[in-house]
Amino acid sequence: MSPDDLSSASPGLAGSRVDHVYARVKDDIFEFRLLPGDRFTESQVAERLGVSRTPVREALYRLEREGYLFVHFRNGWSVRPFDFVMFENLYELRMILESAAVRKLCDQTDLSHVEVLKPVWLVPEEARVRDARAAAELDEIFHTTLVDAADNPELARVHNDVIERIRIIRRLDFTQGYRVERTYEEHAQILQAILRRRADQAVLLLNSHIAESRAEVRKITLHRLQSARQS
Repeated sequence: MSPDDLSSASPGLAGSRVDHVYARVKDDIFEFRLLPGDRFTESQVAERLGVSRTPVREALYRLEREGYLFVHFRNGWSVRPFDFVMFENLYELRMILESAAVRKLCDQTDLSHVEVLKPVWLVPEEARVRDARAAAELDEIFHTTLVDAADNPELARVHNDVIERIRIIRRLDFTQGYRVERTYEEHAQILQAILRRRADQAVLLLNSHIAESRAEVRKITLHRLQSARQS
């Protein structure tokens, strides 16, 4: 039985292989091991990861749908170039969505879904997370929690899509130690303003926080791309 036959005979195994390939290739893009414009074939990925072309093809089409890759029919695949105009637009949309969520939160009588963030962000400096990947995950949880707590499933759905599309550059914000510290300070201020139901202040702090992050990740992305191309 060939690897492709085995994949067809075992849907669960095939799905796990697709997920594995998807995660590996996406991580290569995130870590700049695959650079914008780099070209490769399904066979190359399959050989490197020790799987058949079937899960590779499914994983690559999934990444293509998410905007990370181009498919060149009969001529392989390539990493999509960074579109900074698109990222600027997505960050602007993120501000609109999160501002709307914060205003809804400040009108709610029950903020228990927001209170859960206090043990993470209202902590002394020695208790702060320093690991970049962990800090990025906590940051994402902070923002998605605020939106989810606004109790508008459609707002949350659109916001989740935006977060997914900017994740490739947004996570770079936490590769700089001082940015982790700034995130703790800014999140604490935003959270306290929401808990006091000061909507205008919370929205102002939130938008300033997102704008600063947007500027920082653009700068870091350009630097990382230049360094990767020179190595």
